[in-house]
Amino acid sequence: MRTAIRGLILSLALLGGALADAADVLERYESTDTLNPGEDSNPDAQSCLEGLCWEPGEFKVEVTTAVQGRGDFLVRFPSPRPTGNEVNDLVALEWYAVLDKAGKPERAPAVVVVHESGSGMAVGRLFAQGFRQRGIHAFMLQLPNYGLRRIARHVDAANMLPALKQGIADTRRARDAVRVLPEVDSEKIALQGTSLGGFVASTSGAIDAGFQPVFLTLSGGDIYSVIKQGKKDAAKVRERLEAAGVDDGRLREMTQAIEPNRVAHRLRAETTFLYSGLYDEVVPLANAESLASKIGLAADHHTKLPSNHYTGVVFMPVILDHMATQIMGRPVKGPAAVE
Repeated sequence: MRTAIRGLILSLALLGGALADAADVLERYESTDTLNPGEDSNPDAQSCLEGLCWEPGEFKVEVTTAVQGRGDFLVRFPSPRPTGNEVNDLVALEWYAVLDKAGKPERAPAVVVVHESGSGMAVGRLFAQGFRQRGIHAFMLQLPNYGLRRIARHVDAANMLPALKQGIADTRRARDAVRVLPEVDSEKIALQGTSLGGFVASTSGAIDAGFQPVFLTLSGGDIYSVIKQGKKDAAKVRERLEAAGVDDGRLREMTQAIEPNRVAHRLRAETTFLYSGLYDEVVPLANAESLASKIGLAADHHTKLPSNHYTGVVFMPVILDHMATQIMGRPVKGPAAVE
């Protein structure tokens, strides 16, 4: 009976919540961190892990109506690495739900999606929509200082990289927020990140074996060299950091704290997939190959597309089919284009 009532509530929320400016709480759950990094025999990797992890504990998860039509529902939970700002420290997951013919969420695998650097998070939402179309619940995580977590119109550039440390922890806890939802198959929770989100996903996915599989799109290793030498989006980040007075020594220190290559060997090579652009000038192929080497990826787990950092979007339907197939364990083919 409770399941039927709950399904009715969520269905009604789909009808009325899309136009809501403020979210109404639909369901509340209790969860516990399953964080289990263990010890790494590599001293540098162990040092990196110690800087990323937190003391596991219990936390509350709320499912609310979607805000401004973003997704079908919104999932909120506290950041495991709070900064002291209540707005930023309440993590937001846009839930793109798999619905049955009656319009109710049905049980299915899930994926946590980490968006790119653009403030509109458009590519992250495209991936989330694409996963939903392929029968997978998608939860797009809004990184610190994005979306509902944004506390100022202009974020201090000097705080950009430290904020990603919080985002890495938020991403890992998102797995434990998602797994308590009755509609989610807790044995099948994947992780996907694009560009900036790919760096976050690389490091977060390497903390422990919480996510399987892990998909990294237009990303790589050696964040320092990407910022120092990358063009376009990377160059803009470099300019903002320089304007904020971040010198080379500080930049090295900031990037090392979240560097994927320090812990990439902890990712399971057999369930990790990397998608790169041959002509990418933002995250050059050399950086992607650096990450692939650290992970130990086989050639068929590193897809190299005839694209740059932006034109790769035309391959999204094919990439999504491949990702969904890995999650489902069977061939999956979605629509010809993502909505």
